Amino acid sequence: MKLKPGRILAALLTAALLIPALSGCGGKSGKIVVGSKDFTENKILAEMMAQLIESKTDLSVERKLNMNGTFVCFEALKKGEIDLYPEYTGTALTAQLKRPVDPDPDKVYRIVSEEFEKQFKITWLKPLGLNNTYAIAMPRKLAEENGIESISDLAKKPGQFTYGADHEFFNRQDGYNGLVKAYGLSFKGVSKMNMSLKYQAIGSGKMDVTDVFQTDGQLKAFDLKVLKDDKHFFPPYYGAPIVRDETLKKHPELEKALNSLGGKIGDETMRELNYRVDNKKESLESVAKDFLTKSGLI
Repeated sequence: MKLKPGRILAALLTAALLIPALSGCGGKSGKIVVGSKDFTENKILAEMMAQLIESKTDLSVERKLNMNGTFVCFEALKKGEIDLYPEYTGTALTAQLKRPVDPDPDKVYRIVSEEFEKQFKITWLKPLGLNNTYAIAMPRKLAEENGIESISDLAKKPGQFTYGADHEFFNRQDGYNGLVKAYGLSFKGVSKMNMSLKYQAIGSGKMDVTDVFQTDGQLKAFDLKVLKDDKHFFPPYYGAPIVRDETLKKHPELEKALNSLGGKIGDETMRELNYRVDNKKESLESVAKDFLTKSGLI
């Protein structure tokens, strides 16, 4: 049967349309899976990374945000269920490598970079700038009235203030007992509570001092002052993308795209971004896009 010229042209056009569609059926060859832990900051950072990849490469992105904690994300990364997620140097050092606390941020980054490559074939890209370490905070007005700028200043006023923290802080090597010993702190009362109640308690005046993460959005919401850790007790927790070596080998363009975020997010900036999501109820997507756009990254 001889086809008419019009039908031949139609057949050729149909084939041309099918070729790109069929080429996209090869599994994850052109897709990157970005994961995150289950707290606001980590989800914001992961969303930024996803948007950067979408903007700066030809790769598609699948998001697996809110994957629970460190262990779940790390196991998923090692197994290839995700390609990358935001991690923190202090967490990697103590939780994943089981190393003792070290206050030197450059040394910690070097250790985790070298050991993750050696043990897990995972690459640490450039740190983002933020240090989500533990810190000690109190209401700004109370701190100013008492001339308290640092934790050493707090130690000079023994028995004057009440202290409260989440249960985990009392069970960590970089937690309450080590802090009290390092600074010689003394409080007139100490309380343990669930993390979700901590900010409400200090905001309502039920306690004066608490542990926080340095980039918490709630610091702004409750107008708390972070006291300077002048003895460098708390370890560094610098955030950075960590990526499977196998993924980088297949898609080397990822490194340049993600490293464009290196050093761009300071602690104050991260606090503001967290505040916008947690307290102003803006979406992760809009907050991430707004930051990337204003920073000239997309």
